[in-house]
Amino acid sequence: MNDRPDPAVPGQTSSADRSAPPRFPTAVDAALRTAGWQPGRWDIRRAEEWADALRAHQSPAGHRHAVFPAAVEAWAEFGALHIKATAPGRQIAPAPVHIDPMGGLHLARTLGDLGRALDTEVSPLGKEGSGQAVLAIDAEGRVYSVDHTGDWYLGPDIDQALTALVSGIQPERLALPG
Repeated sequence: MNDRPDPAVPGQTSSADRSAPPRFPTAVDAALRTAGWQPGRWDIRRAEEWADALRAHQSPAGHRHAVFPAAVEAWAEFGALHIKATAPGRQIAPAPVHIDPMGGLHLARTLGDLGRALDTEVSPLGKEGSGQAVLAIDAEGRVYSVDHTGDWYLGPDIDQALTALVSGIQPERLALPG
């Protein structure tokens, strides 16, 4: 027996779908869908254009961006979304999020420094608020926020980071040497 839903039957779900936990909490899912996300969203063409632009950019001092699969996959699924929370934050006020790595184009040195401190590569992911913080992702898919007050850990993957950002969960400050 085929346990997959028939796309011709609206609302039909498989037993596996009904037993699987939701990917995002309800409020986060709603904010993502309002921004234009849906399960299966995948714009690899745009993600590859961003990857090419980041690889081609070199700062005046010669710094370059790292580009790797975790970043490209996050851009493909969530790229170009303007995400706004619809509820007050749990611990802090949630800021709007824009997933667009080009917002970090001129931060190759800053993100390179963060990557060296974390012993990994780091690539731009987007920004928080009106550019008060840049979002970054590392080669393992962990997500960070960098602002004028420091460097912050948002989660081990893009899903948990978006949940923290939209839900207003206080991020963990990174204790980096230097």
